[in-house]
Amino acid sequence: MKTHLNTLFVTTDGAYLCKDGQAVAVRIKKETRLRVPLHNLDGIVCFGRVGVSPQLMGECASQGVSISFLSSTGRFHAAVVGFSPGNVILRRQQYRLADDAVKSALAARCIILGKLANCRTLLLRAARETDEPVRADRLRKIADRLNANQIDVRTATTVERLRGLEGEAAASYFEAFNDLMIDVAGFTYTRRSRRPPLDPLNALLSFVYALLSHDARSACEGAGLDAAVGYLHEDRPGRPGMALDLMEEFRPCLADRLVFSLINRRQVHARDFEKVETGAVRMSDSTRKTVLVAYQERKQEVVTHPFLGEKMTFGQLLHIQARLMSRWIRGDLDAYPPYVWK
Repeated sequence: MKTHLNTLFVTTDGAYLCKDGQAVAVRIKKETRLRVPLHNLDGIVCFGRVGVSPQLMGECASQGVSISFLSSTGRFHAAVVGFSPGNVILRRQQYRLADDAVKSALAARCIILGKLANCRTLLLRAARETDEPVRADRLRKIADRLNANQIDVRTATTVERLRGLEGEAAASYFEAFNDLMIDVAGFTYTRRSRRPPLDPLNALLSFVYALLSHDARSACEGAGLDAAVGYLHEDRPGRPGMALDLMEEFRPCLADRLVFSLINRRQVHARDFEKVETGAVRMSDSTRKTVLVAYQERKQEVVTHPFLGEKMTFGQLLHIQARLMSRWIRGDLDAYPPYVWK
């Protein structure tokens, strides 16, 4: 049996969440606007100024429903989670492999190869879909460059070298961003800016990456992994290294593809973003809701997993990949098989 896990997103400033029997009630100005049974939820994501009662936090922790608190732009602040599932043997082995330079490089290599393959697929799809030969030619050339990066990645033996190659490939990939947008006013890629995002495109990317990161952390918890200890990403206080590792292969197919589709279909507009005093660019509440709905719909799309040969939704893929990572850590697989988008 396969179950698609649901997430409740709360984006209204001033909203207050509390326990109402075995459900979560969303109140705005003391009026209950929504009531969702807790057994239907996998996680709750709160954007901006949203309050949560201690009783609800306790009930969510005991039922395995995570609560994440993000800024209005999608930056992660904190999370409420219960006892971690899984077993100590898996986590101890995860830590041992993180301290093993050869094993860490093996995992990092698989993750980067998956990411580059999916970046190439995104570019080649866009090249096929455009009716501008010059634009298509530029996209194919960058895809060819990524192919050359993949060859170098296969022969790299250290995590440091792999990180360098991943950075070089990312720079090439970002060069293609302006060709992935179809002359939409107000959306232009100049450089990646994150804290804070300085233009509408970066604001969109950061917001969707934050959603993906939340889902990747949930997948790690569900599989019994420690979300903080990864193989490609270095350990840092507060950094979810394993979650960031897992989301790399999904950035092109789940996040970037969604962002460029929203722009090209004119479902989001540059006028829906504003620059605040700090220089950061923020999206309007209506745009944020549009993105959330589109993200959830994207997660419902059914694909065939190339390694397992089974059909599943995009939303389930992250959980499957977390379990495949667990199997590799346990020694059940010779290498971690990344998700490769077809």
